[in-house]
Amino acid sequence: MENMINPKIDIKAYNHYPNTWDEMYISSDDIRNHYQHFTHTIKSMSLDDLNKKVDFSSQLFLNQGVTFTVYNNSKGTEKIFPFDIIPRIITAKEWTKVERGIKQRIKALNLFIKDTYFDKFIYKDGVVPFKQILSSSDYLLQMNQLSVPGDIYSHIAGVDLIRDNDGEFYVLEDNLRTPSGVSYMIENREISKRIFPAALSSSKVMPITNYAQMLSKKLKGLSPKSNPNVVLLTPGIYNSAYYEHTTLARLMGVELVEGQDLFVDDNFVFMKNAGAVKKVDVIYRRVDDDFLDPLVFNSNSKLGVSSIMSSYRKGNVAIVNAPGTGFADDKATYTYVPDMIRYYLNEEPILKNIQTYKLSNKSELEYVLQNIDSMVIKKTDGSGGYGMLIGNSATDKEIHDYKKQVLANPKGFIAQPTLNLSTSPCFIDGKLAPRCVDFRPFALMGNDGIDVCPGGLTRVALKEGSLVVNSSQGGGSKDTWVLKK
Repeated sequence: MENMINPKIDIKAYNHYPNTWDEMYISSDDIRNHYQHFTHTIKSMSLDDLNKKVDFSSQLFLNQGVTFTVYNNSKGTEKIFPFDIIPRIITAKEWTKVERGIKQRIKALNLFIKDTYFDKFIYKDGVVPFKQILSSSDYLLQMNQLSVPGDIYSHIAGVDLIRDNDGEFYVLEDNLRTPSGVSYMIENREISKRIFPAALSSSKVMPITNYAQMLSKKLKGLSPKSNPNVVLLTPGIYNSAYYEHTTLARLMGVELVEGQDLFVDDNFVFMKNAGAVKKVDVIYRRVDDDFLDPLVFNSNSKLGVSSIMSSYRKGNVAIVNAPGTGFADDKATYTYVPDMIRYYLNEEPILKNIQTYKLSNKSELEYVLQNIDSMVIKKTDGSGGYGMLIGNSATDKEIHDYKKQVLANPKGFIAQPTLNLSTSPCFIDGKLAPRCVDFRPFALMGNDGIDVCPGGLTRVALKEGSLVVNSSQGGGSKDTWVLKK
């Protein structure tokens, strides 16, 4: 009678995606060991309790203004970020490998960026073709021979990982320019603390709440001053990640500024501050390269600061991430990262790349076009899940039109086999249902080394059967619990 009044979730009523690794379930009768404790928690709750947690988390996101912007949505730009209450749980052993692999990758990529702007050894030795870099609009001639603080170019990186059906993590892409999403990682954990406080504590989950302090320490370490003035430069309220900008500035205790709040005088950067001015030592910029300095890049930009690159060249201000890092996370450059690791570090890659075809190569182009039904094709400079073709779900017309784009500019595209992203249980319509997920841990590089925040943003393709996890295209997120040893 009690179960009829207060029905509970049926843990065994779970429909696996075929040939797919599930984060929680081995089979409907067999739950992975590291999920057992959390499973016990939700089994003890009624469906009404779980639905209340869903409503509560949605209300928290609404109250906190946790939103993202959809630029092509004619009905309105601001949307609440969808959140699933069931956490993704990662073991300490798995995390150790991920952490080591990300540190190795970021170290090699940073050496690659420096080498590109200085000695170019990797090109002279034939490991990477220089035409690959020259074809990238993110390679900046203005950065050639320009020394940067600590020889660090990508201070903040987000590395996108997926787990294939062999259970191993693979690198999907690197984000080295102005990687976003960390505020959602932080907010997701705050929600978990509210809706599953006992389970979070008893599961011995590694903390992520010190991310802002870690970031602040890295930023301040770029200046020789004992107490440097750090600011966060935002494009403004209409930027898709503005919520993140305000959150990080608040948590770090630094000023959030727009381009109009800064000016350069005698090659130093200053901030207008309540009728006075204050010198700026470090700028964490969330403005893209092209808009950073209208005297050097896009002359129509109203988002950046005139002459800021002059101050940067003089070493009078540190800019994070360094301008001109974007060529290193180009989707075509991605194919060479394992070779970079071997070349610069004399090590084998800890995390593998996904098999990737360079369509600038005639034989690879022919193979991809012949097998397009089983391929995902992406623009090398694309982001956000836009501008790509998923062959097995595209119409004949979409494939025909996309082929014309590819043949017109093959070097602008890469292709990868359609992957079986791992699934993670989501609480949808009163039951657990599998949905595809990816994973973006965040790495911070400073003069004291590389730190990887023990967690990250797990993005979820909330549409059944979808592989697209981007929030602007129907995706959401969930908290990521990395267990202590």
